[in-house]
Amino acid sequence: MQPTDGADNKPPQNFGHALGTYTAKGIILAQKKRVLLVAFVTVFLDLMGFGIIIPIQPFYAELLGAGPAVVTLLGGSYSLMQFLFAPFWGRLSDRIGRRPIILLGVASSVVGYVIFGFAETLLVLFASRLLTGFGNANIGAAQAIIADVTDESNRAKGMGLIGAAFGLGFIFGPAIGGIAGQYGPTYPAFVAAAFGVINFLLAWFLLPETNTNRNSSTHGHKRLSLDTFREAKKTPFLISTLCLTLLTILAFALMEQIVGLFIERTWVNAGTTTTESMKEAAKLTSVFLVAVGVTATIVQGGLIGRISKRLGDAAVIKISLVFLTISMLTTPYLIAAKSWGLLMLAGAILAGGMGLFNPSSTAYISKLADKDNQGSALGWNQSMASLGRVIGPSIAGTLFSLNMFRPFQISAIIMLVALFMSLRLPSSHRP
Repeated sequence: MQPTDGADNKPPQNFGHALGTYTAKGIILAQKKRVLLVAFVTVFLDLMGFGIIIPIQPFYAELLGAGPAVVTLLGGSYSLMQFLFAPFWGRLSDRIGRRPIILLGVASSVVGYVIFGFAETLLVLFASRLLTGFGNANIGAAQAIIADVTDESNRAKGMGLIGAAFGLGFIFGPAIGGIAGQYGPTYPAFVAAAFGVINFLLAWFLLPETNTNRNSSTHGHKRLSLDTFREAKKTPFLISTLCLTLLTILAFALMEQIVGLFIERTWVNAGTTTTESMKEAAKLTSVFLVAVGVTATIVQGGLIGRISKRLGDAAVIKISLVFLTISMLTTPYLIAAKSWGLLMLAGAILAGGMGLFNPSSTAYISKLADKDNQGSALGWNQSMASLGRVIGPSIAGTLFSLNMFRPFQISAIIMLVALFMSLRLPSSHRP
């Protein structure tokens, strides 16, 4: 017998609503995955361009007449611009959006690489690195994109994706730079510029805006530096975590800036740089950096999310500092052994520590800051990292001139200080 009103054949009244909600959630999830993918590709291409330059930069500067102190200052000039402009870019991305900041930064870096390719004096070489550093100071905006589309439960995993982009950039970048450098010292710069153009086009057509609170009144009347720093001081443990970033990156930069010179002195020659010795040193430095990139990609792309969920961001920060202290102590002896295997092992230990520290500290800071100030807090974190990269190279060349092992020894001491400071961090990011 058929029902006369057909009521038994009707779906529940809330079925359509539930189906619509499910579909909407699926669309939002797909959009977030797309944003994460585009942000990953953008940072990857950006860092690959940076990595292409690194193997050849110190030896090209030596060919133009630079000594160890000037060589490391060249690396510091890039980071100086990041230190000065990272808070500016971060805060501006809170106000006008992430997308325009990413585009402007990529365009600036392309111009910087082109200038590097035509440089025939140290002055022009410094100008190119200053402009590229200005453009690449927008990494805080890329990190803010990740914060925009992730929640606190998977924030570290999202930041690990950015870290994986860094790692892949340091796999392919130095490898491409080492190959291009065999044809001439300026070839890597033009290759980096070409990848920068591709990056700009991809970001222009595929990167959406993720900051839905831009142009709000809460952002409109704040100065871009001192006021945001005063806000940061009000957040418990934010300043101390920023100090950890400063010390860790300072120690890393102290060692990073002279690794190429250390390899050149111990593997290639101990005298004047020639075109042939430059090519050989660039190739060996590329091997070291590729080992760094592979390890960083494995740690940040596959392990950091699970480790952070299991142990917490604060615990991962402390573990990473133990790895980095060991790395600073052992790296020069592993390199001086003149073994390709030990050379790669030195890079792997270093990358393991940094691969744990960078995403966990970034996630920890993003959770400390409130939603409206995440871009600013992450900008300050990038600024502290850049300040470390300014101070480290400023003294690395002088220390290296006194004793080749001295920069590594000072780095180890700094890492021990950071390790003891990290013991104060609470397990919860909301003390």
